[in-house]
Amino acid sequence: MVQTILKEIRGIILRQAPDAVESMAYGMPAYKTHGKPLVYFAGYKHHIGFYATPTGHESFIEALSIYKQGKGSVQFPLDREIPYGLITDMVRFRVEENKQSTKPKAP
Repeated sequence: MVQTILKEIRGIILRQAPDAVESMAYGMPAYKTHGKPLVYFAGYKHHIGFYATPTGHESFIEALSIYKQGKGSVQFPLDREIPYGLITDMVRFRVEENKQSTKPKAP
């Protein structure tokens, strides 16, 4: 079950960020775009940990309010439906945020 969920999350990330660079960081799959961290995720005994950095969580505070959270992290319990649509939106947000942060600033 957990492996299936992790594969689906990986697929979401790669569909939303086809140019993302995959690696391992903090012992979990990690993705970067434009040389900047995008998201991380991992499977645990009772939940999926999803890490979209603090800004990726702050921008979805209301939607994430029903889940246990830490700074820049959220836990999606395995005994509830995984919110793939929300994960997609968060990844899309982070892709755009990373893209915007690489644009040169106007003088």
